[in-house]
Amino acid sequence: MKRRRRTSLLTLAALLGGTLAVLPAAPAGADEVEQVKNGGFDAGTAPWWTSNVTTVPADGRLCADVPGGTVNRWDSGIGQNDITLVKGETYRFSFKASGVPEGHVVRAIVGLSVAPYDTWQEASPVLTEADGSYSYTFTAPVDATQAQVAFQVGGSADPWRFCVDDVSLLGGVPPEVYEPDTGPRVRVNQVAYLPAGPKNATVVTDATARLPWQLKNAAGAVVAHGWTVPRGTDVSSAQNVHTVDFGGYRRPGTGYTLTADGETSRPFDIGTAAYERLSRDAVKYYYTQRSGVAIRDDLRPGYGRAAGHVGVAPNQGDTSVPCQPGVCDYALDVSGGWYDAGDHGKYVVNGGIATWEVLSTYERSLHARTGTPARLGDGQLALPESGNRVPDVLDEARWQLDFMLKMQVPDGKPLAGMAHHKIHDAEWTGLPMLPDDDPQKRELHPPSTAATLNLAATAAQAARLYKPYDKAYAAKALTAARKAWTAAQAHPAVYADPNDGVGGGAYSDDNVTDEFYWAAAELYLSTGEKQFADFVLASPHHTADIFGPVGFDWGRTAAAGRLDLALVPNKLPGRDKVRASVVKGADTYLATLAGQSYGMPYAPPGNVYDWGSAHQVANNAVVLASAYDITGAAKYRDGAVQSMDYLLGRNALNMSYITGYGEANAHRLHSRWYAKQLDPALPSPPDGTLAGGPNSSIQDPYAQSKLQGCVGQFCFIDDIQSWSTNETAVNWNAALTRLASFVADQG
Repeated sequence: MKRRRRTSLLTLAALLGGTLAVLPAAPAGADEVEQVKNGGFDAGTAPWWTSNVTTVPADGRLCADVPGGTVNRWDSGIGQNDITLVKGETYRFSFKASGVPEGHVVRAIVGLSVAPYDTWQEASPVLTEADGSYSYTFTAPVDATQAQVAFQVGGSADPWRFCVDDVSLLGGVPPEVYEPDTGPRVRVNQVAYLPAGPKNATVVTDATARLPWQLKNAAGAVVAHGWTVPRGTDVSSAQNVHTVDFGGYRRPGTGYTLTADGETSRPFDIGTAAYERLSRDAVKYYYTQRSGVAIRDDLRPGYGRAAGHVGVAPNQGDTSVPCQPGVCDYALDVSGGWYDAGDHGKYVVNGGIATWEVLSTYERSLHARTGTPARLGDGQLALPESGNRVPDVLDEARWQLDFMLKMQVPDGKPLAGMAHHKIHDAEWTGLPMLPDDDPQKRELHPPSTAATLNLAATAAQAARLYKPYDKAYAAKALTAARKAWTAAQAHPAVYADPNDGVGGGAYSDDNVTDEFYWAAAELYLSTGEKQFADFVLASPHHTADIFGPVGFDWGRTAAAGRLDLALVPNKLPGRDKVRASVVKGADTYLATLAGQSYGMPYAPPGNVYDWGSAHQVANNAVVLASAYDITGAAKYRDGAVQSMDYLLGRNALNMSYITGYGEANAHRLHSRWYAKQLDPALPSPPDGTLAGGPNSSIQDPYAQSKLQGCVGQFCFIDDIQSWSTNETAVNWNAALTRLASFVADQG
C-alpha cells in the first residue's frame, strides 16, 4: 500500500495546447552525440520556437525581450522539441545565458513535450548581465522521442531581456557519481539533547578498537571524556561505526561539540528551548498548508499568499466541484482543508490519520502524567482564530475536519453517508505553482470505504474533544461519524482504484478491517455504547500484534485505535490487556533501537526503507512514548527522546530531516509553493517541516539518476525534484507534532 504519486512539470507545449511545430527527431543518443540542433544559433533561430517573447538581433545568440506582468515561468519561453532520449543513457545539458537587468531567473528544463509533461532535468539559475556557463548531468529514466529542451522566462512583473547561446544536450557522457556531503564523521543530534535525557552519538571510522572521545563546550574546554563502543558494520548504512554515550553530562549550554578519531561534530546544545520551539513549529506548519483562505504574512512572515482554490481566475476553485465523469451527478462545496503534500490535492484518507494524530497530541496532553495542554492552547500558534478561547491546536485541526465533513455524500444520493476519497486536479500541475495560480479542473473522486471510516474515526474523536468549547459542533461531528459508520457497514468493500493516480496520489487500500477497528474504537471512546465495544472486542486487530517494524501509517491504522483505547480513560472490558499490548510493542521497538548503531526504533525488513521513513521513525517513537505514559518507566521515555536524535542529524547523511533545525537540514522539499530552489521569490518550507526521508524504492526520476544502488539511509536527496524521498506531507508532520510535543514535555 505504498503511496503512489507522479509529479509532472508543465511545459509551454501544454499551455499552448500542443500547437508547437513538429520537427524531425534527432538521432538516438550514442557516444557523445549532440541532440540539440543549431544550439549555437549560427544558422539563425530555426528549429527553435518562442512563445510570448520578441526575438531581437543578437550576434550569433538567441536573445528575446520578455514582457512584464506574467505570473508563471512558462508564460514566456524558448525551446526545441522532438528530441530523442534513450533510457539509461547519461546526458549533459549545458548552455550560456544572461539577463538584463541581472537578477532574473530562467527555468531550464529537459522534459516531455506532450502529456503528461514529465521533467527529467531542471535548474533555475539566477542570471547576471554577463554570460554565465551552466552544465547539468542526468540519466534519462525512459525512452522518449518527444522530449524537449526549454527555457522558461515568465513570471516577472517587469520586462527584461534574456539571451542564450551554446545550448547542448550531449548524449553518451559518463554519468556523474553522486556523493552526498556528509560532513564530519562524528554524527550527533545537531539541535539539542535534554539535560536529563540520553545523549548518544555515532562515529564513522575504520577503527575496530575503541577510541577516545571528548565533549567540549563553546569555549573549547573539555567538559567530559570517555571511550567509544565499536559496533561493527551498520546494516542501515554499510558503514563501520562506533557509538558514544555522554549522557552523564547534564549541564545546559550552547555550542557543544564532540570530538573522536580526529573529527569534530557539528555543534549542538544541551537544553530544552529548542524542543519548546519545535513542538509549536511542527503544528504551525499546518496553517501554511491551508486551502481556501489567504495566508496572512503578519502571522507567518515570508509565507503570506492569496487564497487558493476559491474560483478566482485562473483558478477553478473548490466551492462547487463535480465528480469525475460517470461517478456522480452532483457538485459539492469542498473548499478549505489542508493541501496534503507538495501538490494541490486534498484527501480524506491520509487527511484522516493526520487529523487524528494532531488531535491525539492535544488529547495526550489532557491525560498524560507529563502533559502540558497550555503549550498548544489559545494564542500559542499565531492563528487567525487565536483569542477565541479555544486551544489553537483544535482550531487548526478543525480546518481539516470541516473539509472532511464536506466530503460526505449527501442524503438522497447513491452511497449517501460515504465519504469521497479525495479531490484534486484532473492533471498534475507544475513546479513551482502557488495554489491560487492553479488553472486545472478540480474533480471529486469516488467514495471509498477507507475514506468513510477515516471520517467516522476522526469525527468521533472530535466529538469528545470539541464538546467543552462548541457543543453544537461536537454534536454535528458525532452525527457525521455515526452516519459514516452506518454507510461503511452497508458498503464494506468499496476500494479506491490503485491506478487513480493522475493529478494526485491514489492512496489505495484494499484491506479496511483496520479502519473498521479504529473507527469503532473512537466511537466507543466518545459514546461508551455497547455496540461499538462489542465490535472492538470481536475485531481480530484487537489482539493481533499490530506494532510491526514499519509502524503505523495511513494504510495501517489499527494502532490508532489501540493507542487511544490504551491512553484515553474508558471502561472497555479487558483494557489492562490493551495497555499491556502497547507496552509489549514498545519493548520490541526498544530492542530495535538498541540494535541500531544510529539509535532509532526502525529497522525495516531487508533494510528496505519505505516511503516516508522519517515519520515512521517518529510513529514508532510515539509507541515508546505511549508506553512511558502507561508505565512511567524511564527506559521508554529515553527511547522516545533518543529517537529524535535520528531526525535531527544523528544519521548516516549527517543531516536533520526537519527544516530550520540543525546546521545541515533538509530545506529543498518537494513543494509547489515552498519552492525557493526554483524561484528565489518563494520561501523554503517553514521551520518544523519534516522531510519524507530515505526511500529505498526511489520512485522519482531525479532520485533514480543519483541514487541507484543506494543502501538504506543513503536513499535520500535534498532536492525539490525528488518527490519520493523529499516531499512534505500532513501525516508526516503529524507524527513529528506528536513526538516533538512529548519530548518538550520531558524537559
